[in-house]
Amino acid sequence: DYVVHENHGLGIYQGIEKIEKDHVTKDYLKVAYAAGSNLYVPATSLEVLQKYAGSDAKVPKLNRLNSPEWKKTKTRVKGAVKEIAGELVELYAKRQAKKGHCFEKDTVWQKEFEEKFPYEETPDQLKAIAEIKADMEKPVPMDRLLCGDVGYGKTEVAIRAAFKAVMDSKQVALLVPTTVLAQQHYMTVRDRMEPFGIRVETCLLYTSPSPRDYAASR
Repeated sequence: DYVVHENHGLGIYQGIEKIEKDHVTKDYLKVAYAAGSNLYVPATSLEVLQKYAGSDAKVPKLNRLNSPEWKKTKTRVKGAVKEIAGELVELYAKRQAKKGHCFEKDTVWQKEFEEKFPYEETPDQLKAIAEIKADMEKPVPMDRLLCGDVGYGKTEVAIRAAFKAVMDSKQVALLVPTTVLAQQHYMTVRDRMEPFGIRVETCLLYTSPSPRDYAASR
């Protein structure tokens, strides 16, 4: 696997080797770099390594040990991060100054809808649901990210927020990345909402590599 060392940059993880030093044998992670150089990282210092996560399929270029290249890359990235952070601060300031839709408080239908959930909510679910509803009831544009592993109940949180929006005469779009997931969510949402007279439908969106082709397909 390609790995990134915080001080030396991109290399290839070669496995664990036992090395004796001062009559003490310890485990070291061997990382290969450009020009045939190797770096041995103590197993007790795993935090300095991260798995490389590239955004394309190209084979990444390895860094050279003791080369200024990685330092320059880090400096360049730090500058870009600061620039993005500044843009985000400006963006969020503008968002907070704008007026958003203020949803009404929960209706009796909301309570009945939520009581039909066949499982017991986790404390984290209840906390997330309460916070999201509070966001929806504010007169500013909502901006919240809910993060959780598979099976932690994110879908139910989204469904309750969607139902609250529909009760306020709004349409809701639930976007998912795959056709299989779309079908699963469709059946779940349909079964929960149709008894309350809410129509649920699915729609496939296709994207193409070319922005021009995508615009034409729209």
